Amino acid sequence: MYADITAWHDAVNIPLVDPTSTNGVLSLIWLVIALPLAGAAILLLGGRFADKWGHLLGTALPIGSFLISLLMFISLIGKDSGDRQVTQHLWNWVDVGTFHAGFDLLYDPLSALFLMLITGVGSLIHVYSIGYMEHDPRRRRFFGYLNLFVAAMLMLVLSENYLGMFLGWEGVGLASYLLIGFWQHKPTAAAAAKKAFVINRVGDIGMSLAIALMFVTFGTTSFTGVSHLAGGATDNTLNALGLLLLLAACGKSAQVPLQSWLLDAMEGPTPVSALIHAATMVTAGVYLIVRSNFIFELAPEAQTAVVIVAVVTLLWGAIIGCAKDDIKKALAGSTMSQIGYMMLGAGLGPAGYAFAIFHLLTHGFFKANMFLGAGSVMHGMNDDVDMRRYGAIRHAMPVTFLTFAMGYLAIIGFPGFSGFWSKDKIIETALADNWIVGLLALLGAGITGFYMTRLMLMTFLTNKRWKEDVHPHESPAVMTIPLIVLAALSVLGGVMLAGNWIQDFLAPVVGVAPHEDPPIPALGVTLLAVLVVAVGVATAWFLVGKREIPLTAPQDVSFATTAARRDLYGDAINDELVVRPGKGLITALLGIDRYGVDGVTTGGPIAVGAVAGQLRRVQNGFVRSYALSLLGGVLLVVLALLVVNVG
Repeated sequence: MYADITAWHDAVNIPLVDPTSTNGVLSLIWLVIALPLAGAAILLLGGRFADKWGHLLGTALPIGSFLISLLMFISLIGKDSGDRQVTQHLWNWVDVGTFHAGFDLLYDPLSALFLMLITGVGSLIHVYSIGYMEHDPRRRRFFGYLNLFVAAMLMLVLSENYLGMFLGWEGVGLASYLLIGFWQHKPTAAAAAKKAFVINRVGDIGMSLAIALMFVTFGTTSFTGVSHLAGGATDNTLNALGLLLLLAACGKSAQVPLQSWLLDAMEGPTPVSALIHAATMVTAGVYLIVRSNFIFELAPEAQTAVVIVAVVTLLWGAIIGCAKDDIKKALAGSTMSQIGYMMLGAGLGPAGYAFAIFHLLTHGFFKANMFLGAGSVMHGMNDDVDMRRYGAIRHAMPVTFLTFAMGYLAIIGFPGFSGFWSKDKIIETALADNWIVGLLALLGAGITGFYMTRLMLMTFLTNKRWKEDVHPHESPAVMTIPLIVLAALSVLGGVMLAGNWIQDFLAPVVGVAPHEDPPIPALGVTLLAVLVVAVGVATAWFLVGKREIPLTAPQDVSFATTAARRDLYGDAINDELVVRPGKGLITALLGIDRYGVDGVTTGGPIAVGAVAGQLRRVQNGFVRSYALSLLGGVLLVVLALLVVNVG
């Protein structure tokens, strides 16, 4: 184990930047986090004096972080691949015995891409929120929570060690609780916030245990240190680390079995849904797996578990999305599924890491576009979320329709759009690694084509079904401009694959996969994927587009439809496997505590008190009672003497 942070970086040849130096724009890494954090502090602690301009400050600071991130990104591109990792040491954080942890920031190709996504898409969501939350009396506080969320996510992806990552990890959990339950006057919102918080704490147990195991095994939590020493750990230790990190990732990224909080999180304001489901929280688990590639590469069982969880989740979320009438919950099921694709790419090792991040970025574009588009639809439909009461609103909301359509074409993988390039590469890699996994991923693409086409038909096309007192109208420019920008990114995001740019850019972090000829040519996989998606689209057209859509969901449906409406009984499964056994265990422990522990500690005094109570009745203060007692005692003595003499 090295003595200090400088020794670590000298050992692996990573430049160490002094935060007070003038090493160009890269010396401003800390400021990327500091700006939104300062915004959160001002807006949440400054009081009501900021009510009139707080939303403007809350929007300007993330934009400032984006501009700095953009300059750093341009600076990083200009460097050789071996010089694209820089660490900034701010101060010594933990210094106890042989354990040393600095408050250090790591800027490399992986964190650079995440910074661009978080600050870029996050800033657009802030701009959109100016219009969406215009009439909310607590708008200043909302923007304070948004700033806190962005700052925590930036800390998560910029930290140089797992301990610092855990700080951001918990910060994101806190901010999500505050944002999901922002309208806490609604019981459903308060319940959803608590549910998200509790389920994420289950995943956080995995993260905290993994960090503890790293400390015990390696004596450090630094990415550099753990990577350098991982080869000397036992297989059992590495697999345990991988599985604990996977548990943490399942909580944050809503992967089976910790997925049930995600759909309930739709109770928060729509910009929150876009921020959580596109640019920040749900991508944290994917980041954790990819960042920890040096552990999973040496832990094949844990890596296989990642693939299994990913495949189950991508199908689970897709099936749920097929039966939801709430537009936001349909998109939430879609998010669960698409994160499953990213986790699948991460589980495929060096061949899939870059494509997992590629799909994460493109998904951030088109899913933020569609969530904000859903918010625009709600804005024009008196906050109604039921797609059965939409229909034919494309004429009243042309900008929202066209921008949403760009996101739709991207997510289903229409040729030329961003999702076509990113998701197909994951399917191609999966088919090359394991044909069963690849076919299941291909099936998920077909289901995606179905449920997203169903959403488009029920919302923007088919016949008008809204109430007479509803008057659909286009959203203001402050809301539609972010939609236009995100729609453009949904179309053009695929350029990151040109010339294998993203693989080469991420190679210093995730390595380079050995070249192998795939069993199916890339063109064949592309044609197969397009065909499967086309089948899904056509099925939606015949089952939804050509039929009359009832205003209420029919009840005489198949078991599969009922199961999908109930989130594949995810809550019921949790109740049976976790909640009820947990309640039973707590009840038993309370019984042991009350009748066992308390009985031992308080039983003696209680017994003495009972005996004293009985004896107290003898001391009644009457002389005749005492004389009778004395006579009784004398008779007992005489009787005893007679017995002794006779004997």
